[in-house]
Amino acid sequence: MRLPSHLPRRTVLQLAAGAAMTGLTGLSTTAALAQTAPASGPRVLRIGHQKGLLSVLKGRGTLEQRLAPLGVKVTWAEFPAGPVQLEALNVGSIDFGDVGEAPPIFAQAAGAPLAYVAATPPRPALEAVLLPASSTVRSVADLKGRKVAYNKGSNVQYFLAKLLEKNGLKYTDVQHVHLPPADARAAFEKGSVDAWVIWDPFLAAAEVTLGARVLADAQGVVNNRYYYFSSLNYAARNADVIKVVIEELDKVDQWAAANRSALAAELSQLWGLPRAVVDKSVARTVYGTTPITRAILQEQQAIADTFFDLKLLPRRINLLEAAV
Repeated sequence: MRLPSHLPRRTVLQLAAGAAMTGLTGLSTTAALAQTAPASGPRVLRIGHQKGLLSVLKGRGTLEQRLAPLGVKVTWAEFPAGPVQLEALNVGSIDFGDVGEAPPIFAQAAGAPLAYVAATPPRPALEAVLLPASSTVRSVADLKGRKVAYNKGSNVQYFLAKLLEKNGLKYTDVQHVHLPPADARAAFEKGSVDAWVIWDPFLAAAEVTLGARVLADAQGVVNNRYYYFSSLNYAARNADVIKVVIEELDKVDQWAAANRSALAAELSQLWGLPRAVVDKSVARTVYGTTPITRAILQEQQAIADTFFDLKLLPRRINLLEAAV
């Protein structure tokens, strides 16, 4: 696979791992974490995180300061992907984590005892249908009969389904090419596919380094949120701890909104991506942390129902069962 010099192969593969929806190869990692999980004693908050705002919070050290008077010790474990984090939750290795829209739906369908505890505001500008700069496609209707690449079972599959529906096309009107982000980018560069449905920072990287053109983003189609989760048992027994975590995360969000340049510099180091790519992503991100509401769970329910209809889920699920 040929990759541009702006994006080292290692960086792209790391990003792809963070986006993977299948092949949970982190079971050995989560099993090892489970062996070290405390059985009793002082309260502990074990946080699983990807490279993002939770990593920024970790670097600040403010969460530990807030929880110390409550007798709570904080531990951190970094994961390459949301599904692996949720597997860690399922085996009792972590108590809190961050994830996109799709992985918790699959985890709940598999029986994981997860609880949604907070969400970001909608971020529809962070996912889009990309076209090569030379493409003759000018509207969503022009995608009929074309090859469209995306990661199967991800939030962008839901976005694509709703985008086609909004523009009078049937789901079967396009040729669906299921590829993880790194492989999809390679196919997109070679011209093996006509369009690529993808999210940031892959989206920004393709725009900056390939000159890719946005046909449509998710604005006016789907909301595209990010979620924070715990287990139903931990959230019920440690409501005070969860409250503090959410408050501290919101402080980081407010700082991020007011200091985008500083945040971009920090994330560029975390992600190993060119500053121009990160600047583009950070500029269009809406920052904030909001409580879980029935309306937000209904958004997730719509995604779950769509995935069931597309035969991606083995059974229908009730999102209210993942509410604290």
